[in-house]
Amino acid sequence: MSAVISINNLSKAYASGLHALSNISLDIRRGEIFALLGPNGAGKTTLINIVCGIVNPGQGSISVDGHDVLGDYRAARSLIGLVPQELTTDAFESVWRTVNFSRGLFGKPPNAALIEQILRELSLWDKRNARVMTLSGGMKRRLMIAKALSHEPQILFLDEPSAGVDVELRRDMWAMVRRLRDQGVTIILTTHYIEEAEEMADRIGVIRKGELILVEDKVALMAKLGKKRLRLSLQVPLSVIPDALAGYQLELSAAGDELVYTYDAQQEQSGIVVLLRRLSDLNIDYQDLSTSNSSLEDIFVDLVREQA
Repeated sequence: MSAVISINNLSKAYASGLHALSNISLDIRRGEIFALLGPNGAGKTTLINIVCGIVNPGQGSISVDGHDVLGDYRAARSLIGLVPQELTTDAFESVWRTVNFSRGLFGKPPNAALIEQILRELSLWDKRNARVMTLSGGMKRRLMIAKALSHEPQILFLDEPSAGVDVELRRDMWAMVRRLRDQGVTIILTTHYIEEAEEMADRIGVIRKGELILVEDKVALMAKLGKKRLRLSLQVPLSVIPDALAGYQLELSAAGDELVYTYDAQQEQSGIVVLLRRLSDLNIDYQDLSTSNSSLEDIFVDLVREQA
């Protein structure tokens, strides 16, 4: 799959001495959903703002569908829709005029049918004549998405798009994102709801302290770095894990009635059989057991901790 965004050796340092980004190289594939994850202050928003032409890069180059973001800014920017974290829009205009105006900024002719479709998909049609200042925080967030889609971009950046949006509307929003992806739009998102990235993304990138520490297909990442957990419900609670089990990766629940054994699912020998035999030798009986896979959030936390 061809790259629609190519970032090469991108660095950004501010006069204060802060190194926001360091030697970032990344290709975003055309038509994919790419999730960029990282702690607060990791450089996610800085990276997005540079690609969108809001912040100048320090070093390196960026092209959007073959257009250099500095040398051919207008052509590059016209391909991009951006939903920023901050809710910035004219509070005294109506929803309809706000979205229409955003379309006009990109030189697009009026298209009432398209604007209606966007507002309906974002559950804003009933508010089309309302002033922006009267909208709730969640509605303002959806209005920012409508503005970003108004000029029919090929690339959509979503920087924490579901912050302040309730669960039902968040579900509708992601259904719309899937439809856009099916239409060929490339989606790049940052989110604190990592379960959303796990459900939505084709690929995952993890950034920490301005460095891109991992880029991987989601399925491959889950298979490579995911772990399994065996949960044992004990018949008699334990106060501590016996010293004889110190060699196992075991956790004891606060109530002492559950043991959790974490193991690498890729290894041929999980150690479960030996562990269960050892528990029997120690007269530790269990009444139930279950297994589960680690989530993307578990993997993310482990990655960031390892790089600390």
